[in-house]
Amino acid sequence: MRSALYMAVVSAILCNPVIKEFYARLRASGKCFKVAMTACERKLLVILNAMVRDGSAWNEIGVREFHSAAS
Repeated sequence: MRSALYMAVVSAILCNPVIKEFYARLRASGKCFKVAMTACERKLLVILNAMVRDGSAWNEIGVREFHSAAS
């Protein structure tokens, strides 16, 4: 049985440019599937926690800027 977070990351890898790029970079550097998925899950959780902390919506947070600062 897959967790809800796993399914959210699968969707993000397909549709979200930030997570998609991060996943592709990890896989290109030789990380195995499970390691790359776990890293994407963590990145998505960190972004979502920052959104809750700041009380902002997805587009307001400037996810690209957050992503580049967190890397």
